[in-house]
Amino acid sequence: MKDVQLGGMISTVVTPFDENDQVNLDLLRGEVKFLLDQGVTAICACGSTGEGQTLSLEESAAICATVVDEVDGRVPVIGGVIQNSTAQAKRYSLALKEAGVDALQVTPVHYVFAPSPEETVAHYREIGEATDLPIVLYNVVPWALVPVDTIELLRDVPQVTAVKQSGGDIHLLADLLHRMRDRFTVLAALDDLHYPAFVMGAHGALAAIPTVTPRLSVELWDAVQAGDHTKALELHERILTVWRAIDAPNLPATIKAALELQGRSAGLPRRPFRPATDAERARIRTALEAARLI
Repeated sequence: MKDVQLGGMISTVVTPFDENDQVNLDLLRGEVKFLLDQGVTAICACGSTGEGQTLSLEESAAICATVVDEVDGRVPVIGGVIQNSTAQAKRYSLALKEAGVDALQVTPVHYVFAPSPEETVAHYREIGEATDLPIVLYNVVPWALVPVDTIELLRDVPQVTAVKQSGGDIHLLADLLHRMRDRFTVLAALDDLHYPAFVMGAHGALAAIPTVTPRLSVELWDAVQAGDHTKALELHERILTVWRAIDAPNLPATIKAALELQGRSAGLPRRPFRPATDAERARIRTALEAARLI
């Protein structure tokens, strides 16, 4: 298995779609270049920010191959898998390995039925044994969060090396750090709470907000590591202003609007989502101005 160091400020990357709802790989390259220039420590493609739940296997593989090519070994590339069966998750994971990713980000099964702890462990074990790549357990879906007791059972699956803790629950993150920080790399995905997450000892973040505020997010991580909490709090509040403006059920659209308002070419969200409305863009513009990003 690859020895992949995941930590610091990891950015997701959007998937740009054109007016025909097809992936625009040229725009994707531009976004990858921009994020690399901002100093992020890794890039995750085909996650929630990348609308991974909408992507076919072929699209996911093409996106990851493009990101791998553009990154050219400068930072690790993580490929996202958002599927609802072990068979499908394994198919996607093997395709992304073939595309050259360094690690995988895999959600638990999150449809209406809930697997047992033992079934969850077996799910990740089968994917890990098939790919032999490092796996980030993507603990994101609020109604399907993997509890700490189940995560503890995953300590015996060697390919599961990290947990991305989201779902809006900093209490779960606190328990995870308290019990499992020595076994797993714990990455925060609480976009408005990265500052306290880092203070509690999270090993980094892998989230949507550093897609929009990569430089500020990297500076936040660096400030906490340096013990400069005055600067960290100031950065936290600037980032929080932006997150509050984009946090909405149509997040793919609001994120892309925030990128466009900064002069970046993010493409369209995938249908059924439509581009952000004029009112939403005005709200986001005000937040970006307050954060001194435009």
